[in-house]
Amino acid sequence: MDPSEQAHNGEQEHNGAADPLPPPPPVPPNVTPIKAESEQAVKKVFRAPMARRGMGTKGNKVPILTNHFKVNVSNVDGHFFHYSVSLAYEDGHPVDGKGIGRKVLDRVQQTYDTELAGKEFAYDGEKSLFTVGALPRNKLEFTVVLDDVTSNRNNGNASPGGPGSPNDNDKKRTRRSYRSKTYKVEISFAAKIPMQAIANALRGQESENSQEALRVLDIILRQHAAKKGCLLVRQSFFDNNPRNFTDVGGGVLGCRGFHSSFRTSQGGLSLNIDVSTTMIIRPGPVVDFLIANQNVKDPFSIDWAKAKRVLKNLRITTIPTNQEYKITGLSDRPCKEQLFSLKQKNKDDAGEVQTSEVTVYDYFVNSRNIDLRYSADLPCINVGKPKRPTYFPIELCSLVSLQRYTKALSTFQRASLVEKSRQKPQERMTTLSGALKSNNYESEPLLRASGISISTNFTQVDGRVLPTPKLKAGNGDDIYARNGRWNFNNKKFVNPSKVERWAVANFSARCDVNGLVRDLIKVGEMKGISVEPPFDVFEENPQYRRAPPLVRVEKMFEDIQSKLPGAPKFLLCLLPERKNCDIYGPWKRKNLADFGVVTQCLAPTRVNDQYLTNLLLKINAKLGGLNSILAIEQTPSIPMVSKVPTIILGMDVSHGSPGQSDIPSIAAVVSSRQWPSISRYRACVRTQSPKVEMIDSLYKRVSDTEDEGIIRRLLLDFYVSSGKRKPDQIIIFRDGVSESQFNQVLNIELNQIIEACKFLDEKWSPKFVVIVAQKNHHTKFFQPGSPDNVQPGTIIDNRVCHPRNYDFYLCAHAGMIGTTRPTHYHVLLDEVGFSPDDLQELVHNLSYVYQRSTTAISVVAPICYAHLAATQLGQWMKFEDASETSSSHNGVAPAGGGPPVPPMPKLKESVRNSMFFC
Repeated sequence: MDPSEQAHNGEQEHNGAADPLPPPPPVPPNVTPIKAESEQAVKKVFRAPMARRGMGTKGNKVPILTNHFKVNVSNVDGHFFHYSVSLAYEDGHPVDGKGIGRKVLDRVQQTYDTELAGKEFAYDGEKSLFTVGALPRNKLEFTVVLDDVTSNRNNGNASPGGPGSPNDNDKKRTRRSYRSKTYKVEISFAAKIPMQAIANALRGQESENSQEALRVLDIILRQHAAKKGCLLVRQSFFDNNPRNFTDVGGGVLGCRGFHSSFRTSQGGLSLNIDVSTTMIIRPGPVVDFLIANQNVKDPFSIDWAKAKRVLKNLRITTIPTNQEYKITGLSDRPCKEQLFSLKQKNKDDAGEVQTSEVTVYDYFVNSRNIDLRYSADLPCINVGKPKRPTYFPIELCSLVSLQRYTKALSTFQRASLVEKSRQKPQERMTTLSGALKSNNYESEPLLRASGISISTNFTQVDGRVLPTPKLKAGNGDDIYARNGRWNFNNKKFVNPSKVERWAVANFSARCDVNGLVRDLIKVGEMKGISVEPPFDVFEENPQYRRAPPLVRVEKMFEDIQSKLPGAPKFLLCLLPERKNCDIYGPWKRKNLADFGVVTQCLAPTRVNDQYLTNLLLKINAKLGGLNSILAIEQTPSIPMVSKVPTIILGMDVSHGSPGQSDIPSIAAVVSSRQWPSISRYRACVRTQSPKVEMIDSLYKRVSDTEDEGIIRRLLLDFYVSSGKRKPDQIIIFRDGVSESQFNQVLNIELNQIIEACKFLDEKWSPKFVVIVAQKNHHTKFFQPGSPDNVQPGTIIDNRVCHPRNYDFYLCAHAGMIGTTRPTHYHVLLDEVGFSPDDLQELVHNLSYVYQRSTTAISVVAPICYAHLAATQLGQWMKFEDASETSSSHNGVAPAGGGPPVPPMPKLKESVRNSMFFC
């Protein structure tokens, strides 16, 4: 506390008589006092996303249709009333089961319609309820009785008066639980939200009220879908209609549904409707699902430990009662050996109920007269509590429909899903028009009460097709991209590298290796790359073919080391299978982290000249070459970037799949080097706590002179590679953050980057540009009257864009299959002062500098590279040996406690600045 504040507090306490302050305590001999920062220095600037500076004008104007439907709001003077809902059982215990809330409140509405003054309400399924206009009282209490509560997401916890009904008590509980249950419902006033807030938001004046009002409208849509029995996934709704299901293998179905949400835009309020797909478990007999999931022939080959993990918490119905339960586990013993206590009908002499031990199999076959064909030797399904199990033979159990599958899909499942769920633009438009009709929102009483009417026409916007950037190949040749694509026919790479001191490692791939090498040398020569003959081809010893991946990689390296005269500069690795080969991760790690060798993997299935040219694009970039560059990079004449030293950063964080909560997230930042080039990048990758989106290691001060953060590394590399120049401008492209996290990017991540700059040089103040790229949204664009996707280079910055903030949509790439997904760019900060046209052109240009392909890509190259680097190094982490991470590395403990996060193995100096991720 400031001394004057202390004195002031003293005065208050002693009625104006200020006590003299005591002397400060003596400083211990081993402590150096830290100078307190002045209050001014401590004050942090709060940054909010910037407002739009204007519209772009470059390019050919084209009319575009979009899947936003105009919404009119007539009741602007009305109010939404927000009420808190609390649910409890008869005995006062709070209700925790999800999904039961909707049933209870539906019953409240049916039973107490007059007490609610006939008001309709929107309920979010948990603790909030909204009405248009107020309810009769600020606090209402109701009691309702529900019959047979087991479902939607509720589990039937009770035992069916069969297996696991050991005492009378349980009988009573069973009866009550399945016949009826009493709930107490308390509804109390929380807040009043003016509908005027929506009109304000459309004028660019966003507030908490306007966000709340839009949330209410979205909740109305969710409730509308819930009443039709849909599965709800945020704002996407999935109907239980087998016509919408498609099998993607492994007992998993793709389920097609719709996304539906209200958006504020320059053109007013709109309803955004899109096709959406989620994964569900294949409904039907549990055994059929397990056989498909584990890809085995029959129930007797099932791995039950795996099955137990997959089945936990899934809902089933059982024969013959069709009662619904939630799976809590499996029995330890097979059905014919699993015992439980069965109560006898007759009592003993003392009048006590007798029990006898019976197997589950005998009980169902003899007492219930149910024929069991194959369950005898398989575990039973347990639907009871830990201390009070309830068992069913597995063949009597069927999985309920519309249960989400949240584990990561295999490469094959993902490929199958993409193939089966894509739709051409025209087909998608027809589907969306149909969805709007079938949702029949006009009949929704709450939307009517809110004065909301929805147009049935796709909104038309003004698009512009930007001119295609000119590219340069070797010998000064021009490359003309057409429709977002080009090729290197009769052209050489602009900056070819040399493939020398190299070898081939073949992991039992079936192919003519010598023919492959011969063709690679020939195609290399055509592209200007000198490929020397390899030192040797190392064939894997057949005895290791079935060994674990780490062992196979170790043995191959021992072989290479024993025969090569020195360290190779490059290794070509032939893999036995095309997709997700488990040698890939350990092989990359061994090369890059242990030996510092550039490597290229391939699975030689259909190898031709085109394939080898594509392979050489990657090899050339990894070895420090460039395949093509922008013509304005060569001159150099990129507006605002070529005149002043500028570094471009791409930032991305990749997380484990939703089912994996303990896998560390991986943060990758790539940075441009050798200014004025904007085609060369290097990467820095770190691990961080699982599911944390903000990058926490941009600045990591470990002492007065040391910063171990990512940004310092990248800035020093820029300085060295750009002729000892510091960047005066730092342009940051950030991927994968939602609108709710924009403030964190501007106030947490950007602050770390600024601190890293200040730590390098206190007097240095570069200017920043921060742009977020989003692919995960539901806005799509269509060409009126054409079956084709929008043209590459189509940009939209009006009508469907934000009423105040600076955003635009760009489709830089040619959508070859399905419907193009535009990238939504949000400019959060621009201290450099780009004009809208210059900034949009820079973003467009950065979609043409991706060295791995001869096409424009859908999002700027630095973000793609960051994604590749995070994904590749993520493969390494899968093979981290547990003992190694805990003992030899000091893992970083995450802020919220939990196990320490294993650090990312460091790349060797020789490959650290390379484009190893290409």
